[in-house]
Parts: sequence; C-alpha cells; structure tokens
Amino acid sequence: MRNIMQLNFGWKYKPSFSQDMIKKSYKDDDFDIVDIPHTNLELPLNCFDERSYQFVSCYRRHFSLPSGKKLEGKRYILHFEGAANYSRVYLNGKLIGEHKGAYTPFSFDITDGVGTDNVLVVELDSSERKEIPPFGNMVDYLVYGGIYREVWLEEISEVYIADAFVRTFDTAYAKKLLDIDLTFSESTSGVIKAELFDGEELIGSKQCEFDARVLKLKWRVSGVELWDIENPKLYTIKFTLNSQQDEKSVRFGFREMRFKRDGFYLNGKLVKLRGLNRHQSYPYVGYAMPASAQKADADLLKNTLGLNIVRTSHYPNSVHFLDRCDEIGLLVFTEMPSWQYLGEGEWRENALENIRRMIVRDRNHPSVILWGVRVNEGQDCDEFYKLTNETAHALDDTRQTGGVRNMPRSHLLEDVYTYNDFSHSGSAIRLLPAAVVTGFTAPYLVTEHNGHMFPTKSFDREELRREHTLRHTRVLERMYENKRISGAIGWCMADYNTHKDFGSGDRICYHGVTDMFRMPKLAAAIYSSQQDDHPFMEVSSTMDIGEYPGSMMSQIYVFTNCDYVKLYKNGKYTSTAYPARDKFPALPHPPVLADDFLGDVLTSVENLPDASAKYLKNAMVAASKYGFIMPPQHYLEAGAAIVAGRLSIGRMYDIVTKYVANWGDEQVEYKFEGYKDGELVKTITKTAVTSVTLDARADSDTLTIGDTYDVTRIAVEALDQNGNRTPYIDAAVKVSVRGPVSVIGPTEFPLVGGDRAFWVRTTGEKGDAVVTLTSKGFSPVKIKLTVN
Repeated sequence: MRNIMQLNFGWKYKPSFSQDMIKKSYKDDDFDIVDIPHTNLELPLNCFDERSYQFVSCYRRHFSLPSGKKLEGKRYILHFEGAANYSRVYLNGKLIGEHKGAYTPFSFDITDGVGTDNVLVVELDSSERKEIPPFGNMVDYLVYGGIYREVWLEEISEVYIADAFVRTFDTAYAKKLLDIDLTFSESTSGVIKAELFDGEELIGSKQCEFDARVLKLKWRVSGVELWDIENPKLYTIKFTLNSQQDEKSVRFGFREMRFKRDGFYLNGKLVKLRGLNRHQSYPYVGYAMPASAQKADADLLKNTLGLNIVRTSHYPNSVHFLDRCDEIGLLVFTEMPSWQYLGEGEWRENALENIRRMIVRDRNHPSVILWGVRVNEGQDCDEFYKLTNETAHALDDTRQTGGVRNMPRSHLLEDVYTYNDFSHSGSAIRLLPAAVVTGFTAPYLVTEHNGHMFPTKSFDREELRREHTLRHTRVLERMYENKRISGAIGWCMADYNTHKDFGSGDRICYHGVTDMFRMPKLAAAIYSSQQDDHPFMEVSSTMDIGEYPGSMMSQIYVFTNCDYVKLYKNGKYTSTAYPARDKFPALPHPPVLADDFLGDVLTSVENLPDASAKYLKNAMVAASKYGFIMPPQHYLEAGAAIVAGRLSIGRMYDIVTKYVANWGDEQVEYKFEGYKDGELVKTITKTAVTSVTLDARADSDTLTIGDTYDVTRIAVEALDQNGNRTPYIDAAVKVSVRGPVSVIGPTEFPLVGGDRAFWVRTTGEKGDAVVTLTSKGFSPVKIKLTVN
C-alpha cells in the first residue's frame, strides 16, 4: 500500500546558490526557514523590476522516510507539482534529475539514493531561459520564481499502478460505459479490483485477472447521474492491485462533450459558454498560494460572476483549481505554456513535454473540455502543430483540441477554431462573424475579447468604468445572438502584474473585471447579472452630478437579473424600468435603463398642462441621457412643450436645470427596488455621502493546516451610510494580528477605489486569531479567525 509523506513545511531557503550547498553536510543554519508554496522573492504591488526575482536560489529539506527506515520491496517516488523555472534536484549530494518548465509536475524515483536520514536540495533557476516555454521573446505576464506548488514523497510497492485514465461513453443510455486504461510501473500480472463509490457508498465493483503493462478495462454501470454544470455529480473509482499490493483512486464524472458547427454540447445539450480568462497570480507572492486560494478563484468565477467556463491562460493552472471546477461545474479550457513565441529545437521538445504532462495530469477532470495545443497568438507552423495535435489525441481520444490565434483564416489543424477577437472598440462592430474568421464549417470559440482594448482601473472616473462594463455587455450580446459562436471568454478575471513592455507603466495590466485582490470592478456586474442562482443588482452610477461634465449624468444602467426595477426620487415613486430587450435582445438578462426619475412632477409640482408635460418629459429624459447634444426630435418636443404650456424661456430653463442637472439645488435621494417573481429582492439607495464606515469580511473564518499552510482573504471596503462603496476614499489602513496567523504583504496600505483586500496565512500553530484593522477617522474593525 502507499504511504505518502508531505514535504511542504520546514524548508531551508537562500536566494543564492553555490555548488557546496548540494552537499549533505553543508551547514544551512543561516538559511531562512520557509514553507511551500513559496515565492523566491516577495515583490511590491507595482513599479518593480521583473528581473529582481530572476536568479538561482537554493532550497534544502532534511527528512526521514515515512516508515522510519528504508523497506525492502518498496520504491520511493519524489513528486514536485510545480517549480519555476529550471529545477536541478539533488539527494544526499547526488544529482537525481532535472526539469525545465514552471507549470507541469515532475517526479523522480529516488529508491537507490534514499536512506534513513536524507537531505534534499533543489537548485532553482528562475530566470527566463530561452529554451523553456513561454520564454524566447516578450511575454505579457510574469512567471514568478519559487517552489510554488506541493512537494511529497511516496513510499510505494515495487510494482505499482502508475496511471489510470477513466473515460465515459454511452452516457445517454441506462447502462453507461467506463473505458479505463491502467498503466503499471512495469509489465506484471495478477488481479485488479475496481470499486465504484458515490461518496462513501460502494455502488459497484469489478475484478479481473491480467498479464500486461497496460490493462484496458471496460465496465458497464447503471444507476449513476451525469456530471453537468448544474449538477456536477462526481464518483470515485478505487483500483486495488493484488489485494493489498497497491491502491490508486480516481475521481471523475460521467459526461460527454463536443464542439460542433452550431455550438458546444454537453451531454447532448447545447450550452452557450460565458467565461473569463484566469491568470493564477496574486499580489506580492506571485504564484505561491495554497489550495484554498486556488479554490476561492473557482468559486469567484462560478458563484460570484456566474460563469460556466474559464480558460487557464496561458498555462496549466493548479490541480486544486481544477478540483474545485469539477466540484462546482465550471468548464475549463486549459492550454500549453506559451505566449506568441514559437521556438525551435529544445524549446519545441519542452513544449511537447509540457503538453504530455498537462494531459496526463488533468485528463480525468470532468471539467476540462478542451486542450490548447498551439502557441497563444503564434504564427502558423503546420509541422509543429501536427505534432502537438497528434500528441494530444494519442493521450486523450475523448477531448477536442484548440489553438488560440489572433488572426482570421489561419491554418486549422485543431478540432476547434479558437480566436482572440479584439474587434470591438466601442463602435458597431462587436465580434467578427464566424464565417469571416474561420469559414463555414469549423466549430468556433472566442477565447479573448476586450482586455487591453479598454484598460480600466477601479479608481477611474465613473464614465470610464461604465464604458468598460458596456463593452463587455455588447460582446456578450453579440455572442448570444450568433449561433455559430460557441461562446466568448473575456479578458480577463483579474488585473495582473506584467513586464515593463506592457501594462500601464506600473507593471500592472488593468484588464480584469476584478482588481488583483479579486475585488470586483463595475464590469463584473454584467457577468454576475446573467446568472439565476441568486438575485443581483448593481447601479452604474453614484448619482452624483459632479462626476459628469456639465453635471449631466448620462444614461444610468442597472445591471441585474431582476424582472423589473422600481425607481424612486426623494422617497416618491417615479416609474418602473424593465430590461432593455430592444437594445440587448439576446442577453439572458439585459441591463435595465433607469431614465425616468421625473414621474408626474411636471404636472403635480410644476402644474404644467398634460400635453406640455408629456412633450417636456420626453425631452428632459433624453437630455439626462445625451446632455444637450441630443437627437433633434427631442428639441422639437421641447419646442412643443413651450407652445403647449405657454412657457417663457426663463421658466423652461428653471425647470430643466432643476430636474435634469439639479445644479444649485439640494442633493437628491434615489432608490432602486429590484423585483423578481413579484417580490422585492434587492434595494439600493444612492444619495450624498454623509458618513463612511470601514467594513471588513473574511472569505472564511476557519483556516485548516493540512498538507500545506492555509490562507484566507480579507476584503476591506469604505461604505457610505447606505452600504455603497465610496470609490474615491483612499484612506490608509493598518493591520495587526494576534494569534497563529500572519499577513501576506505589507501591514499598512491605502484603499484603492474605496476598497482593498489582503490575505493572512497560518504560521504552524492551531488556535484563535484576531485581525484588527485601524484607519484614521474610522472605528477599528476586528475579525476573529480559528486555525485548526
């Protein structure tokens, strides 16, 4: 049987390397003590030199064997889930192997060199080596250094189950087919027992004799549910070799998927794919975040943003992220590490090896629906891409391949034409027709849109944040409208650090619908409003006239999945607004245009005749949207109002400035009530800020030390008296902790766009912890955490 020992705590680390350090007897007392996941250099939030972490470092770990001594008939396999970028691994002073690449796992059989007491050394080169993808030219993201994914040792039988690949077929039938490939460490014979579990319940078993290196096992089962985005049902198969010699378990789901000319089908059902791209990076520590943070990103995408697909741009993401996608029903397009550059020689060998390792690691995940086997936005190269597609199909005959490009009509060797469509720049063109990009027959998926076309910061003025949101809205509308487009995956989930050659001059690309701390920008609202799991409503404006040129607030959008929104001004009902299906007919939930805050005020307060009030109201509503450069017919309506009401120019001026610009009058209170199925489910009130409070909440108040340390994110917001975020508050916040946690990154920082977040991590002990936030002018905020 297998005995697993995690090797994630208590490493010795030094940000330099010399050959003496590989010796078992080397004195490492002056090394830092660190835990995995680990970044080789904690970075500032912005404005740093990306070359600062590109150096060779040394990791040392003293360990004993799981059983206390080396056992006869056992093998010892050392596993690394991810280290960036070039790893040379030594055991007891001898080189046992190397790996080139930051994103795929690697392992070594250390049986011959391991003893009772051991010293493991990793010489880690985190520079951008040209033979390692994605490097070779400029790259619009950072590949941070460090051993940033888990390390563990397996004590295992001399002959063991090396790999299990579980396919599912005939999922529409009562008896579904399991088609399984079991690969052993060497040719062997004996008996394999397969047990099928639904949670802890055994629901079926099968046993067979074999004599082979690879056993192909077919098994018909009934009474099982399909894995789907709405019902992500998971099962586990436990394989036992020769009674107790070895065990291996695989979690999977019964499902079939296919991209076709008219869209994507999951279990025979047509599904429109709505998603975002995800970089796995975090502020300060780069890639070095444990399982809970990875899973939290999946929850953000599916449960908060309401998406059904994510692209792991531009490399395989953490297995913990994929595990969570399996559990919550979030589809995944994952791809080989790359970015525009296609090298030759060893670069291509490493790229092919990345594809092999990616597929072997991830092919049992039911959430994974597409393999990316082409350099992201790279040029055509039929010779190489023939090899990448053959490699993918040989390792997995159940999934299709894609290759993300940014050029129409390029050579299609993959199964799906995957294309970055940045044609929308605010004009009428929102997405190119599929026929223009790829012709009339190929399955088609948009894999990036928006992003760099309209970088937007959380602290930009309101007009820019609204346009950012509308650009995503327009592209989604066109995607839903066009039956040839399987879906659209926007760029991107969160802002991210980048090289000096990209971004906004501060080493940040502000392309996300959330910021780097996963705090939502306004653009997140159009995605959150498309789901039906929970009521959602967000208003595009603070309703402050001083935010707009000429005090003209322009069109107010309510991004919501409510059926309708009731509008109130100064406590008085004015109108009911409905989703704008005339402008966005294909969206599941079009935004609501909140434009009538006049109600009957022109007759009840201003005492205008009905005809005059009707004409003037239409003109004033138009003016609130367009300002005084409105369509000509509205000027005619204003003229008709003057005639019908016998209004003087001065009287007309007073009415318009009072109710449209509101300049010189008392601040108005606006209220928005969202209704679903006739019930009030959301209320938002907007008025002048009279008081601000500091609010903070943890994603989880319980942290669990397991295979690694644990983290939780704490979100901080400055909220007005109505619970709205105040976007221009930039107060400094200090964080102090008591108990077995520490802050990742600085303990003092400003709010940005009225909010900020930070992570705290466990320090090795269990117990209660208190995180306290203080800021001048605000009452202290305390958050209680428990560490298990």
